[in-house]
Amino acid sequence: MFRLDGKIALITGASYGIGFAIAKGMANAGATIVFNDIKQELVDKGLEAYKVEGIEAHGYVCDVTDEDAVNALVAQIEKEVGVIDILVNNAGIIKRIPMTEMKASEFRQVIDVDLNAPFIVSKAVIPSMIKKGHGKIINICSMMSELGRETVSAYAAAKGGLKMLTRNICSEYGEYNIQCNGIGPGYIATPQTAPLREIQPDGSRHPFDKFICAKTPAGRWLQPDELAGPAVFLASEASNAVNGHILYVDGGILAYIGKQP
Repeated sequence: MFRLDGKIALITGASYGIGFAIAKGMANAGATIVFNDIKQELVDKGLEAYKVEGIEAHGYVCDVTDEDAVNALVAQIEKEVGVIDILVNNAGIIKRIPMTEMKASEFRQVIDVDLNAPFIVSKAVIPSMIKKGHGKIINICSMMSELGRETVSAYAAAKGGLKMLTRNICSEYGEYNIQCNGIGPGYIATPQTAPLREIQPDGSRHPFDKFICAKTPAGRWLQPDELAGPAVFLASEASNAVNGHILYVDGGILAYIGKQP
């Protein structure tokens, strides 16, 4: 039930980080991996990283906010690899700017990548999923799909919208045996978050590191590979009755008010 043999999985923006970890987990479950990134150099780095892991991935350059480019990408994948069975809308950006200092153009850019792009890519793959009689779409949401924080107004707006897009794809296409669910990662130990976990010159922990660990019942940052199991579950036949659900993989943060000072 949890195997993905014979399935073709497109994971957007999966040259590194969370997307790469999810793709690696799906490959280990038997899926053929297809990914994109916005620049050839990133695609090349991704292909090399997959090769090191013993994974024969297919990489393409594509801007997922460009509808014409996405339609061309999906057509090319169907011709060269096969019809997409699993889509993971992983590509995303964040701009940490106080709302009153944020330009409308910056807000729109975040919405474009984090919300419009999942709409565009999902829209491109759904017709072939309907013809094939099944499909799995996984949107990478966020704890900001539920919570607000300082400086992330655009990101929270996009991820809140992505939660509702997930539920609406479920509502609109569930009758075609298409399941659309989301994964909401907690705070993940990646190279991008490494500066927040570094020991300070005085030997103390970074204030944000202490904050996150105090707010997480697990008491630690999560590892990228810990998202692979949930993603494989949502991509597999084991989740055929799970639809419109957001699975928060956060170490318990959303269930916890935090320790009393």
